[in-house]
Amino acid sequence: MKKLLAGVAAVALLAPGVALAGDGHDHACIDDACTVFELFQTPAAAGGASGWQGTEAPKYGTWGFDLTGRDTSVKPGDSFFRYANGAAFDKLTIPSDRTSYGSFALLRELSDNRMKELVQGLAGRTDLTPGSDEQKIADAYRSYMDEARIEALDAQPLQPFLAAIRAADTHEKIAAYMGQTQGRVGSSFFGTGITIDQKSPNRYVVATGQSGLGMPNRDYYLDARFADKKEKYQAYIERMLTNIGWNDPAGSAAAIVALEDQVAQAHWTPVESRDRDKTYNEYSIQTLAADAPGFDWNGYFSAAGLGSIDRLIVRQNTAMPKIAAVFAQTPVATLQAWQAFHTTDDAASALSKRFSDAQWEFRSRDLSGQPEQRSREKRAISFAEGALGEAAGRLYVAEYFPAESKAKMEELVANLRTALSHRIDNLTWMGPETQAAAQEKLRKFTVKIGYPNKWRDYSGLEIKADDLFGNSQRMGQFQWNYRLSRLDQPVDKDEWGMTPQTVNAYYNSANNEIVFPAAILQPPFFDPDADPAVNYGGIGGVIGHEIGHGFDDQGSKSDGDGVLRNWWTDEDKANFKALTTRLGAQYDEFEPLPGFHVNGGLTMGENIGDAAGTAVGLEAYHLSLNGQPAPVIDGVTGDQRFFYGWAQVWQSKYREDALKNQIATDPHCPAEFRVIGPVRNIDAWYEAFGVKPGDKYYLAPEDRVRIW
Repeated sequence: MKKLLAGVAAVALLAPGVALAGDGHDHACIDDACTVFELFQTPAAAGGASGWQGTEAPKYGTWGFDLTGRDTSVKPGDSFFRYANGAAFDKLTIPSDRTSYGSFALLRELSDNRMKELVQGLAGRTDLTPGSDEQKIADAYRSYMDEARIEALDAQPLQPFLAAIRAADTHEKIAAYMGQTQGRVGSSFFGTGITIDQKSPNRYVVATGQSGLGMPNRDYYLDARFADKKEKYQAYIERMLTNIGWNDPAGSAAAIVALEDQVAQAHWTPVESRDRDKTYNEYSIQTLAADAPGFDWNGYFSAAGLGSIDRLIVRQNTAMPKIAAVFAQTPVATLQAWQAFHTTDDAASALSKRFSDAQWEFRSRDLSGQPEQRSREKRAISFAEGALGEAAGRLYVAEYFPAESKAKMEELVANLRTALSHRIDNLTWMGPETQAAAQEKLRKFTVKIGYPNKWRDYSGLEIKADDLFGNSQRMGQFQWNYRLSRLDQPVDKDEWGMTPQTVNAYYNSANNEIVFPAAILQPPFFDPDADPAVNYGGIGGVIGHEIGHGFDDQGSKSDGDGVLRNWWTDEDKANFKALTTRLGAQYDEFEPLPGFHVNGGLTMGENIGDAAGTAVGLEAYHLSLNGQPAPVIDGVTGDQRFFYGWAQVWQSKYREDALKNQIATDPHCPAEFRVIGPVRNIDAWYEAFGVKPGDKYYLAPEDRVRIW
């Protein structure tokens, strides 16, 4: 079951057990991800070819920042990203099996290297207890590495699914088949999952929304700038249909693209889909069927195991009738071809090379510019880790996460909360009533650091060493059954939406919690041996960013108990809207590539998070000095070191197609503007680096946006 997360690579947060977004599909925002906001968004299994070797964390300079990585020929006000990172950026080489590379990717690579040692260590043992988590991790890895069996099977594992698709010879049967794809290969025009109820966050609810596209989002169909990608997509569909022996693959591919064009026209824009007020619409199956006729909703939900529910949340409610009408008007033969393609595409990584290579060539090479596929060994490690994420995380924590890191993080979080509380009290644009409500929400924040208090139980998951395709199907079904079992249960507040080995962080509005997995608590984000100013600029900015999501344009719609409701006065809400509009206009001007501007509306939540992270992080650093002056180190002041720390974590380089994809689909700005965007609104940055009128990114004091 796939989904587009709102947010990683965060806002970017994940639903429990779900890989980070980036599968190349525009799916509905469902499950707990609808209320989760991550630090950044990126594909989960992104192991690189060559950047960072070994399992030891990197070090930066002698006090946490590498001064030799700067480009001092650039004025800080013309590009603080280049000034702080330019020399290091120029030396960055994107590994051939990656679409980007930099600070985040380096840590992901470190985490991958550590998981490689752990997983391959298990796979090399013969004394593991049968049925144990360790044995299952080892067998998942072995199943992926059993190339001889995978090649011998070729398309055979798909045949029962293709036969069922051919037997679905009416619209009603196709609708039911779409419901059956929950937890197994296949796809649907509608993305359905189980999420925390945003207006009653102590219970779970079924949510559904728009889906049905095979490219990243509607823009790839409707925007002429992506016309070449649509042509390659049609060729890819034809190739996959040819591989499975489908009738008239060329004609079917053309019909599928024409069908998805119609679905794309019905889709809400990414900006519209961010609005949590507009995406919370209560329905019953009966009222949805009346509102969106032409699709057998009863058959669909029954096949998914959800036929008995009495209420659900429909996200893009005005798109649903249009998509249902497209479904009803489409010939069954085209719907069957569409499902056959998406089933094959969905299963490709667990099939022989002619399938997995074709998928990689389109989804990674053609869409994102990645010139080389990851090695099978790295993909196998990612598969094993994905199969039993928290079980692998338990091993990771035992080996690589010292207790003192958690203690120091708790201290940092406490200081950031104090700083934000002080800032809320001194906001000139917000009145006392809303300030009191904001303070209450801040007091009720839950903080999770490192790893869960309780680990996921995988005893019900069967993994076989010689059955890759079967393992992938059982994993999906295991996850779907787990979600189904939660429907009548209270919300599990101890549950995590990321594994400890994930290099990311998130805010979950329904639980009003901020979460920091173990793997991100390393340089350049956090180094216990670094100067405090650098740590406050790095992990302090990240903490502030995640707390800031609780007060961004969408997170601020929930109160301290996670309830989606308006706790603002009308005047304060209007003031907040005016500030965010000004901030969005600033980001709209950024142009990472000619003709490709940042979308300030799509990236609004992340931009507010970055603005809060830098402003609150800097104040927390000042508070940590306890009234004493900051030391000067190597001629660098405390404030300068703070801003260097923030810039260093966004040291990243992209392939052009990957950057275009991010601009079109990702709620996070390209890294360059995650540095420049927030600092140019902070007075202390101007003072620290002598930024003057005439510098490219100079803003007059009255034009600087100060929200939190």
